[in-house]
Amino acid sequence: MPTFQRRFSIVQKLIASYAVVIFLTTAALVFALLGLYSQNRTAKEIARTDLFVISATYRLRESLSAQDRFAGRYLILKSDEFKDLFNQRQSEFMTILGELGRRGNDQPFRDLVASYERYRQATESIFATGNGDPLAAKKDSDEVAARIDAISALRRALLDQKLAEADRRESATVRLALILAFSGFILALTVASLTVHSISTAITKLKKGMHRIAEGDFDYDPQLPAGDEIGALAGDFVRMGKKLKELEQMSLDASPLTRLPGNIAIERVLNRRLQSGEPFAVCYADLDNFKAFNDHYGYIKASEVIKLTAELIHDTVRQMAGGDAFVGHVGGDDFVMVVASDKGGPVCEHVITRFDDFIRQHYSAEDLAKGAIEGVDRYGVPRTFPIMSISIAVVICSREEFASAVDIAKAAADIKDLLKSTPGSNYLINRRKGKR
Repeated sequence: MPTFQRRFSIVQKLIASYAVVIFLTTAALVFALLGLYSQNRTAKEIARTDLFVISATYRLRESLSAQDRFAGRYLILKSDEFKDLFNQRQSEFMTILGELGRRGNDQPFRDLVASYERYRQATESIFATGNGDPLAAKKDSDEVAARIDAISALRRALLDQKLAEADRRESATVRLALILAFSGFILALTVASLTVHSISTAITKLKKGMHRIAEGDFDYDPQLPAGDEIGALAGDFVRMGKKLKELEQMSLDASPLTRLPGNIAIERVLNRRLQSGEPFAVCYADLDNFKAFNDHYGYIKASEVIKLTAELIHDTVRQMAGGDAFVGHVGGDDFVMVVASDKGGPVCEHVITRFDDFIRQHYSAEDLAKGAIEGVDRYGVPRTFPIMSISIAVVICSREEFASAVDIAKAAADIKDLLKSTPGSNYLINRRKGKR
């Protein structure tokens, strides 16, 4: 592509084309000006309205799906956290809806608003009573989704019509320009054709990119050069695709048992905290004698302990360390807590206290009386295993001391090895130990 196509904006390209046309003949200028201005106006209208509306419908669908998930989890777990998360996504939905309404308050939009109002009332009943009708809320949610899809489909159809009209005008401009001054307009026609072709090609690529992202190809890049309005819009498409892919990876990475973020999210959080430059504490929790408990009581009971332990850790961290703290599930009986550097010790103490009280409820009276269970170790040797306990290795992290999440994990593993030699639930901050 010529250098000027990459360096100049759409408006600048059009002005250059007009200057050449004016220099050659006034008659050709009038028609070319009208035609090219129409193309420019169509491109801007598409960028400002059609692509915005289509992008907004994608965000509405994602927000609605999140609301459905949080409402469903609230019905199961009765946790106010999910109600707060639901309200956040509802607020996000209403903001997007307001932006969409400013683009056009037509009948499909009013139908969408009415459908969402019914859905909102159904979910309010669920959160108010704790046992509302999930089927009614699901039906209303499906209706809202259908309204969103209808708006998206309508806007796609309008976009296709605009593209077809733009192509028709382009052809008419080129034909008449050739008729008016074929010999004198060679240079002007070349510049105008390149400009129009650039706009048409960019719009086509953006349309293709929109469809590819809608089909789940979040890595697709329309490969439009930066420098003009459509190039900037293409960059927004690429960033949107990366964000959608990131959200998808986090969803797939979550533990199916505990629903806590997994290794990908944990590594991302640790690296982001390191880049921020603020010190923080990483608490690596591991259940002692879990394998013996699993062998003795069975995997169903053991899975229940893992799930309840995850809830215990999550609730404790949220209560003690606030909303910017993070809890992840490495896998098995290993968990990670990321909190402010001064919260590491208090959080560990509360987790240990709650866990030691909680875990006794999952042993039989006979085993509790003995204070242990019989089993075999990983080498097949019969042994007596004490009541399950929790060990927490705490690493105080800073960018000066650790370069990556891998370095933090290694330091936590070294501390955990020291903890394993001490019976009972305990925690160790770097080289200082606190025991309960």
